[in-house]
Amino acid sequence: MLLDVNGTQLYCEEAGAGPAVVLLHGFTLDTRMWDDQFLPLARRFCVIRYDLRGFGRSALPAGEPYSHVEDLRALLDRLRIKQVSLVGLSKGGAVALDFALTYPQRTRSLALIDTVLGGFAWSAEGSDRDALVWQAAAKGGIPAAKTSWLAHPLFAPAMRQPAVAARLQQIIADYSGWHFVHTNPEQGIDPPAAQRLDELKMPVLAVAGELDTPDFRQITALIGREVPQARMLIAPGVGHMANMEAPDQVTQPCWSS
Repeated sequence: MLLDVNGTQLYCEEAGAGPAVVLLHGFTLDTRMWDDQFLPLARRFCVIRYDLRGFGRSALPAGEPYSHVEDLRALLDRLRIKQVSLVGLSKGGAVALDFALTYPQRTRSLALIDTVLGGFAWSAEGSDRDALVWQAAAKGGIPAAKTSWLAHPLFAPAMRQPAVAARLQQIIADYSGWHFVHTNPEQGIDPPAAQRLDELKMPVLAVAGELDTPDFRQITALIGREVPQARMLIAPGVGHMANMEAPDQVTQPCWSS
């Protein structure tokens, strides 16, 4: 369903009953990356998955500044959910962290899978590889950017699994590509999450794929060190798309966190 919240339209799905869990997808992805978890999780929880503004079937940014944190807060208000556990992968993990720091009283727990961390100092190697995607967009438009993005080392382990690769390719094929050719007016929190990890008092599970890139493994280690109630899990044999690559191995700890 499409819901009017916080001056935009967000595509949202809800299933099950019980404590609320929200699934937050990664950059260029959408709700479908949680297909292995959504209905099984609904046997125990009220589970919500939605497309972040600018992704999937949600509306694109309209030009004025916006906040994914405030979009999520407004969505929870619309659904009359007072407190929630957040499960986020990559960009979705960054949104979960920022929400927990902004609205700690509304956050029961966090499960962060190969998460981005606002304010983290990315390595030169990681930044240079990301920049290639936008360079491709400048030369060849959205199709060239998508080709470069799918060739990113982030996705290499997932692309070695034909079924997972096909799902991932379809999701990115359906992505608008808007962020590759526009300046995104998204606003983060200030100070950023990397400077405030010790403020997180709720239980936090930080998961990293053993085969993910060094930056993401370093973020997970940092969270493990600095968050008071953090647990770490290194998922063997999987990369950045851990919940799609090894659903049972990676996600079961998240549901019990």
